[in-house]
Amino acid sequence: MEYTEKTTKSTEIFKGRVIHVKVDDVELPTGKVSTREIVNHPGGVGILAVDEKENVFMVRQYRKPFEQTLLEIPAGKLEPGENPLHCAARELEEETGYCAKDFIYLDYFIPTPGYCDEKIHIYLARNLYKGTVNPDEDEILNIEKYPLKKLIEMIQAGELKDGKTVIGLLKYQFLFKNASCDRT
Repeated sequence: MEYTEKTTKSTEIFKGRVIHVKVDDVELPTGKVSTREIVNHPGGVGILAVDEKENVFMVRQYRKPFEQTLLEIPAGKLEPGENPLHCAARELEEETGYCAKDFIYLDYFIPTPGYCDEKIHIYLARNLYKGTVNPDEDEILNIEKYPLKKLIEMIQAGELKDGKTVIGLLKYQFLFKNASCDRT
């Protein structure tokens, strides 16, 4: 069976600084017609900054959609045409005041494919050195460091809720800390 949907009409609903919203009329493979509400997002990066003692740099910040403070890995939005690696280096320094000699691409994930085209790229940053903290003027962050083991325990206890943080930490744990996995 063919799974693609043919867009027959697209209507822009909202064009903001970060997201754009549109409604597409689509023809389904069955011939029926439906609508899709779609949020276009430029994508972003999350950075798992790990020091030589296996401490991970985290940021704590208030998230208005959830009306609460969340503990997250440093992250940021891609600028138009920006390379994800460049964005990762920029955001790491802006949010934590650290730079990294080595970045390793871990993967990307799609947070909400039912209505949004956002992709988040996850990088491991190692061999850290001091840079300059320079958060965006509307960002209020608290920088914290946690042992990797403690963060994995927090995931297991349901204390970390941010998707990029959970995925990044578990991917790192799986790829670099599990004795049973092939590291080639």
